[in-house]
Amino acid sequence: MRTTRTLAVLAVSTGLGAVLAVPAHAADAKVSILHAVPGATVDVYANGDAILEDFTPGTLTDPLTLPEGSYDLKVTAAGAGPDGAAVIEANDVAVPGGANVTVVAHLNASGTPILTPFVNDTKATKAGQARITVRHTAAAPAVDVRANGEVAFEGLTNPKEAKADLPAGAIKADVVLAGTDTVAIGPADVDLKEGTNTIVYAWGSAADDNLELAVQTIDGLHSAPSGVPSGVGGKADTNSWQPLTLVGGAAFLAGGIALLATRRRQEVRG
Repeated sequence: MRTTRTLAVLAVSTGLGAVLAVPAHAADAKVSILHAVPGATVDVYANGDAILEDFTPGTLTDPLTLPEGSYDLKVTAAGAGPDGAAVIEANDVAVPGGANVTVVAHLNASGTPILTPFVNDTKATKAGQARITVRHTAAAPAVDVRANGEVAFEGLTNPKEAKADLPAGAIKADVVLAGTDTVAIGPADVDLKEGTNTIVYAWGSAADDNLELAVQTIDGLHSAPSGVPSGVGGKADTNSWQPLTLVGGAAFLAGGIALLATRRRQEVRG
């Protein structure tokens, strides 16, 4: 299992707090970063300062608390420095106050590296309910996602997402080529726990036969918590991540995008 990195430690060591300083009244956001570009170890910069170094594919960071504001994000080859050629670059990315965000560096449908920010749904779930979100961040065609043999999410393409609240419990999920019964991956048992948002990312490239799945879980979404909530900074929601590999998978589980409030310009450089 790949190592989870903690952004907060890196932020302190690189002086990120000073660079991202904003007025004291501004609200904070929780931001995680998922590296989903195969074969590239990279450094990540925000407003010119390194926040991640030697960041390896398949790694999702712990949530970092960032002030509300606008950020220029740049991904370079490891060791290239802040002035190095951008593998991916996105300027004026707005981080809304109070949001829970996952920024994914991934391939688009044609295989070009891009940055996609997703706002994670942390609204309370009803008693006995769980939320599932699927996000397509792989260089692969459209698919349907089935739950217990029935199509739950239809025709998902990169970079789309779909989500639903379901009764908590285990479901058998698989992925088929859109509009067919041809299974591309699965089936797999997915345990949807009450009061959680289980987020499944498909990443990699179908052409290169290196597709993988990753799962992020946000908990503490109970509308009426039955116990003492755990979390960061006194908040009830937490994030955890694990890789999910399905033997014999030829394609991917699909998924999504919820753009941060304003992203005025995104540049992609090879």
